[in-house]
Amino acid sequence: MQSIEHKKGFLGVRKLLEHIGYTDFDLFYDQTGKPHLIPEAKQKSSVEAIKTNHPIVNIKHISISHSHEFSSICVSTDEKIGVDLEKIKDRVMRIAPRFMDISHLENLTQEEQLKKATIVWGVKEAIFKIKNETGISFPRHINELPFTLNDKEGTAFLTYNNHKECYCFKFYEIENFIFVCATPKK
Repeated sequence: MQSIEHKKGFLGVRKLLEHIGYTDFDLFYDQTGKPHLIPEAKQKSSVEAIKTNHPIVNIKHISISHSHEFSSICVSTDEKIGVDLEKIKDRVMRIAPRFMDISHLENLTQEEQLKKATIVWGVKEAIFKIKNETGISFPRHINELPFTLNDKEGTAFLTYNNHKECYCFKFYEIENFIFVCATPKK
């Protein structure tokens, strides 16, 4: 980790893990770079865990993201989960045609286009974190159904290796950042 920003993100994630009762030693990454928590027999209920600083019960899935001064983790006891945290920046508009159908930005103000493109990038990142397979292309394989900024949620599909999977996502704007969380749709 060369940059100060990357080091802060790393430390931020460790503090969030500590908040839910885990340590750095409980976190490991598989060969694809996907994070996992070591299962613990001593886990407690989520309410009790937070009160006593012990691990939350039966966490099976974790997703991590950080951007600039913010870090985030999402954990789940039953379903796969992917998160992405992105700072809203003009750069996303320059690369938007490379990762999304830009017709989804029509009839929006410049500010709305910027936010929506950031959300779409976050959706694709979050879904990729769930599936995490070599060869997945954001523009070719992950596609969102039309949604508005007021919806705060939507649906996307991953079509890859002759298989189609449906995902639901939610998104929030927090202090000039977009937070996206995706899960497989049941």
